[in-house]
Amino acid sequence: MSQSDTVAESRPGGHHDSTPGRLGRWGAAMVTRRRWVFAVWLIVLIALGSAAPSVFSSLAGAGWQANGSESVQVRELAEEHFGGNSSAAVQVVVHSDSGSLTDPAATAALTDATQILSSDPRFGEIVPPQPGMTISPDGRTGILIAGAAGTTDEMVTAVDDVKGRLTALSGNGVEVYPTGASALWSDFNKANHDAMIQAELISWPVTLAIMVLAFGSLVAAGLPLLLTIAGLVASAGGLVLLNEVTPISVWAMNFAMMFALALGIDYALFLVARFRDALRSNDPRAAVAETMDTAGKAVVLSGLTVLVSLSAVLIVPAPAVRTMAVGIMLAVTFVLLATMTLLPAALGALGPKVNAAALPYAKRQQHRSPVFARWGALLHRHPWPFALASIGVLVALALPVLGLKVAMPSISVVPEDAPVRQGYALVQEQFGEGAPGALQIVVPGSDAAATAAAASQVPGIAVVTPPQPAADGSGYTLLQAIPTVDPSDSSMGAILADLRGELPESALVGGAPAENLDLQQALNDYLPLVISIILVLGFVLLLVALQAPLIAFLGTAVSLLSTAAAFGVAKLIFQDGHGASLLGFTPQGFLNGWGPVFFFAMIFAIAMDYTVFLLATAKEHHERTGDAATAMIDGLAHSGRVIFAAAAVMVAVFFTFALADPLPPKEMGIILGVAVLLDAVLIRLILLPVLLRVTGSAAWWSPAWLRKALPSISFSH
Repeated sequence: MSQSDTVAESRPGGHHDSTPGRLGRWGAAMVTRRRWVFAVWLIVLIALGSAAPSVFSSLAGAGWQANGSESVQVRELAEEHFGGNSSAAVQVVVHSDSGSLTDPAATAALTDATQILSSDPRFGEIVPPQPGMTISPDGRTGILIAGAAGTTDEMVTAVDDVKGRLTALSGNGVEVYPTGASALWSDFNKANHDAMIQAELISWPVTLAIMVLAFGSLVAAGLPLLLTIAGLVASAGGLVLLNEVTPISVWAMNFAMMFALALGIDYALFLVARFRDALRSNDPRAAVAETMDTAGKAVVLSGLTVLVSLSAVLIVPAPAVRTMAVGIMLAVTFVLLATMTLLPAALGALGPKVNAAALPYAKRQQHRSPVFARWGALLHRHPWPFALASIGVLVALALPVLGLKVAMPSISVVPEDAPVRQGYALVQEQFGEGAPGALQIVVPGSDAAATAAAASQVPGIAVVTPPQPAADGSGYTLLQAIPTVDPSDSSMGAILADLRGELPESALVGGAPAENLDLQQALNDYLPLVISIILVLGFVLLLVALQAPLIAFLGTAVSLLSTAAAFGVAKLIFQDGHGASLLGFTPQGFLNGWGPVFFFAMIFAIAMDYTVFLLATAKEHHERTGDAATAMIDGLAHSGRVIFAAAAVMVAVFFTFALADPLPPKEMGIILGVAVLLDAVLIRLILLPVLLRVTGSAAWWSPAWLRKALPSISFSH
C-alpha cells in the first residue's frame, strides 16, 4: 500500500489526505478507460461464452473416491487384469415377469444389450449371466456385466449415452435396467442437475424483486445481476477449458452457479450502495474513486477470505470434493474481477442515471440508514440482554452437532423412478439385501484359497464367489464377497474392517461400498485439519484488514459459532427427521459425508464475507472519528441495510434449492440458507456490534510492533 492508503492511528479524527489510494486510482482508471474495459470483457465473454453451453455435458461425473486408498487400488487392479470387472463396471439387470431368462423375449433383450455394450469401446469384457452367481434361484433375473475400459468419469458418461437404449429394451414382459456405481452416478448427477437448474430459474426473479426493494431503482438493481451473469458465463467457459487439463466434477458448476449469484450480488450491493452515496457530493469519476477506496477494499478482502476458506478443501484427496472447491473459486475469481473492473466502468458511465427508474421512497433513501442507526443505538444502550439472547439461541442450536453422524449417500437419494434404483431393488429382491454392494478382493493366486476360506467366516458375509484367476497371467485372483446387509447399512463399516483384518496381508479389499467407506474415512480424517487451516487463515486475513487483534479474533470466533449452529439445525432436520414431511424427504439417519468438510468451508466463507463488510465499515468510522461508540453505531448504520439485503438475497437463493426433490441439493440449500439467516440476524446485526460496544476502544487497539509488521490498510477516504 502507498502512503496515501494509510491513516495515522495516533491522530484519529485528524485530516485525511484527499488523494485517492491505490484502489481509488484503479477505479478512476476503469472509468477513464471504460471503453477498453467493456471491449475486453466483451471479448472474454464471447471467447469463454462459446464454451459455456457445453459445461454440463463435458464435465466429469465421478471422482467420489479417496485417492491412494485400498479400494481404489482394487478397482485399478480389476480394470487392468480382470477385463474391467471393477466397481466402475456396469451391471445390466434383465428380469422376465412371466417366464425365465431362456424365453425368447428375455434372450432377445440380453442379445441386444450385449450388442449395445460391445459396440462401445468404453466397455470392456462382457460377461453374460452365470448360473449360481448372476442368475437368480428362480431363473427369472440375470445380471449382464460390462467391464470398465475407461476411467470412472468416462464410465459415467458411457452410461449417460447408452442407458436410454438399454431401458428401451424393456417390453413384452421383460424389464431392463442398468445399475452399479457408474449408473448410480449417472442418474444421481442428472437428477441433481435438473433440480439445480429449476432452483436457479426460481431464484432469479425472487432475487430481482429483493434487489429492487433494497435499491429502490431498477437500474441499480439490474447492475448486480448483469455482473453475476458475466461472472457465471466466464466461470462456465473456464471450467470447460480447465476440464481439458484435468477432470472437473459436474458438481463444480452447480456450486459455482449458486455462489456466483450470491456473492456477485453481495459485492455489487456493497459497491453500488456506496457509489450512490458518494455521488451526492462528487462527479461520477470521483465517486467511483471514493467507492473503490472504501467499499472496494472490503470487497477485495472479502473475496480473498472466501478464496482462502475454499482453498483449504484442496488438501482433501478426493477429486470431486477438490474440483467442487475449484469451481467455486473460479466463479468467485471472475465475479471479483468483474466487480473490480466492469462494475466501476459501468458506474462511471451511468453516473446519476444509476438512480433511474427509481421508486418513490428511494429518492429519500440515505446511505446512512436511520433504522439501523436507531438499532445500533439501542444495542449500545442495552448490550447484555441482546448478547445473552443471541449467544443462547446459537449455543442451543449448536448443541445437537455433538451427535451428528455422517455417511456417503444411500440409493434413496436417487429418484424412485430412476433406472438404477429400479435395477437395485430387483437385485436385492432376487439375490439378497447385500447383492448390489459386492466387496471385491484381489489377492495373489497362492493366497486365494486361504482368502476365500477366511472371508467366508467373517460375520456379515453371506457368500464368497469362487476365486477367478486373471487371464493375463499376472498371478492375481479376484473374489467377490456378498454382504448380508444393504451397502449403506451402518454395520457395513464394521464388516469391511473385519474382512480386512481377517484376510492375509496380501489381500486387498475394495468394491463400491469400500470406496464409499474409504472416502468417508478420508473426509473425517481431514476435517480437523481443514477447519484449523480455515480458522487460522481467516483470522490472519481479518488481522491484516483491521490491524486489530482482538476484534479479528472475535470476528473469527463468532463465525465459528454460527457455523456450528447451522450444522446443529442440519442434524435435527436431516439426521433426526424434524420437518422431513414438510420438506418432502425421507431422512437417511445421517448427513451426507461431504457435508462437514465442504459446507464448513462454504458457510465460514459467507460468514466472513459479512464480517468484513461490517467491521471494515466500522473501522472506517473509527479512523475518521477515533470514537468507538461512533464506529459501532455508524458502522451498523452504513452497512446494516446492505448486509440485510445481501442476506435476504442469499437466503432466497439457497432456500429455493430446498424445493428440489433430490436430497443433496435440498440438504445444501437448507444448511446454507439457515447458516446465512443465523449469521446475518444473530451475528452481524446483533452479536458482533454488541462485542464492539463491550470491548470499546480495546477492539481497535493494536501494539506498535504489530502495526509495523502489518501492511497499513485504511478504509477511510
